[in-house]
Amino acid sequence: MNHYETVFILNPVLSDTQIEETVKKFEDFLLKHGAKMVAKENWGLKKLAYPIQHKKSGFYHLFEFAAPGEAIEPFEVEFRRDERIMRFLTVKLDKHAVAWAEKRRTKLNIKAL
Repeated sequence: MNHYETVFILNPVLSDTQIEETVKKFEDFLLKHGAKMVAKENWGLKKLAYPIQHKKSGFYHLFEFAAPGEAIEPFEVEFRRDERIMRFLTVKLDKHAVAWAEKRRTKLNIKAL
């Protein structure tokens, strides 16, 4: 299994309940496809560097997970289908990036799953 990080931006007009539902939807999707969640972070509402869909801010979330390679394509297709997602980026982590992410988590005291 490879290690991945996905950062996604949710539409700023969503309520807290809708945000939680969306995050839970994608977390469940990963778990259903054989992934193991390493960590997840809610970065909150941030101002965007440039407008996306005429919006100047968005709710940022980060997932760090280990998953088989064939789970990534359907995961990204699901992001494209969901209108609540403004942007997303999934990157495969090498051994150095995994070590750095672990160090960052311990420094920030983020609870690992």
